[in-house]
Amino acid sequence: MIYDLIIIGGGPSGMTAALYALRNNRSVLILEKENFGGQIANSPRVENFPTIMEISGSELSDRLFTQITELGAEFELEEVLHIEKENDIFHIKTNYHEYESRTVIIATGVTHRKMNLPGEEIFIGNGISFCAVCDGPFYKDKEVCLIGDANTALQYALLLTQYCPKVHMFTLFDKLFADQILIDRVKNNNKIDITSNVALIKYQGDNKLKGLVFENTKTHELLEVITDNVFICIGQLPHNEIFTNLVDLVKGYIVVDENMMSKTPGLFAVGDCRKKEIRQLVTACNDGAIAALAANKYLS
Repeated sequence: MIYDLIIIGGGPSGMTAALYALRNNRSVLILEKENFGGQIANSPRVENFPTIMEISGSELSDRLFTQITELGAEFELEEVLHIEKENDIFHIKTNYHEYESRTVIIATGVTHRKMNLPGEEIFIGNGISFCAVCDGPFYKDKEVCLIGDANTALQYALLLTQYCPKVHMFTLFDKLFADQILIDRVKNNNKIDITSNVALIKYQGDNKLKGLVFENTKTHELLEVITDNVFICIGQLPHNEIFTNLVDLVKGYIVVDENMMSKTPGLFAVGDCRKKEIRQLVTACNDGAIAALAANKYLS
């Protein structure tokens, strides 16, 4: 079978693309290597999606998944390994099967950059967090630690002050690499304490995080911090290497036009995996809708 559209990734952008394609009577297959819903599925509370005052990320994802499957979307839990285009047909190879489609939408998202220190995988979810929007409410009335120095880190620090009496912020340099308005807000917030010129070198604890050890990058003195939490906010990583034969990348992100189409006709990219300034739930859905409508026009 040759599908009208294959979507690689089952997050909000990919599932929204499926919704719009299905409403145009197109055959749709979604390939997702892990779990449907993307990063938002891990959020206990979503309050910035239009018309919905409050909903959990998992419930939002479940609703969207139910909506598209009832409309006829097919899905497989498989990892895409290679994609190529021949005679106007895309050939997609996964770890289990091969598929063919007339159009493809890449919606692979990003993953959080990690410190890559011993024990990190054990402590993720047991003290280590990556999203203050998701996990901040769990630390209400507690002091928290945060590592990072760019826009997301500063935004998270300010957000955490709504829940926490003190945010201990640790930065690798003595400069903040963020918008000036965020820098001013952070420096003028007495709930945020910044320790500069330190690098995390060790996690402490067994099954749960109990502390952090930093090294001063100038004096090489060690700083031990007793804590059961830390927010790692040092950036995100796209995973678009397998598409380099068909797309252009900038810092790992896929370059597309205003219709979400890449340099290869019929191949689109949406959501966090594409080059863009704003990465939010609502903009991901926006990307998916645009790409699906553009793909429908391309098929016509």
